[in-house]
Amino acid sequence: MPTAHATVLAEVGPSIVRGDLAEGAVITLDWIGETYGVSRTVAREVVQVLVSMGLVDSRRRTGIKILPRERWDDYDPAIIRWRLDGQHRLRHLHELAELRAAIEPASAALAATHADADQRAEIVRIAEQMEASGAAGDLQTFLEQDIAFHRLLLRASGNVMFSGLADVVEGVLRGRTDHDLMPSEPKREARRLHQVVADAVAGGEAEVARYAMTAICAEVVSDLGHQH
Repeated sequence: MPTAHATVLAEVGPSIVRGDLAEGAVITLDWIGETYGVSRTVAREVVQVLVSMGLVDSRRRTGIKILPRERWDDYDPAIIRWRLDGQHRLRHLHELAELRAAIEPASAALAATHADADQRAEIVRIAEQMEASGAAGDLQTFLEQDIAFHRLLLRASGNVMFSGLADVVEGVLRGRTDHDLMPSEPKREARRLHQVVADAVAGGEAEVARYAMTAICAEVVSDLGHQH
């Protein structure tokens, strides 16, 4: 069961992202407490999280001010999720997919160079599992395996800046599935390309891994571009 803090955050955060609480608006701890029926302590905890996300600025004399869009932490997983729940989700998914296309091919190539033996074996194992669940049309299992696949590649790249984008990549993958933007059965070609990436990483073939991952990302960008 979610805590009072999490429940209030899940209400206030999206209301800012949607624009219900507009840029420049000022709220108070008392307003949060009265609106959501929580203590001042809980309200303060919520505000601290919102400050860390760049959604609000809190000052003793001026209150809690809603900050402009450009101040938000666009890489925060909660903000990604809230934006994907909004009316502009296709545009945001397209932006996230374009970011993936810039990062993941390089990450796959680095993984082919830097992955250790366990990571090379694991990426092949996951790709085989994805083929089985994808062919069976088990979208939920496929999604979890797909997330594990891409997280492992980012980590195996050996670049902490790339691995730090794992939540962003997961946001694209979950967003497409959660909002019914995936085909009913993962495409055969996409499944094949994941296996090509895995085999290339296992075999230390950096450019093959880069090429196959480029194709995977390009297909997602194209699909979302047409829907957008």
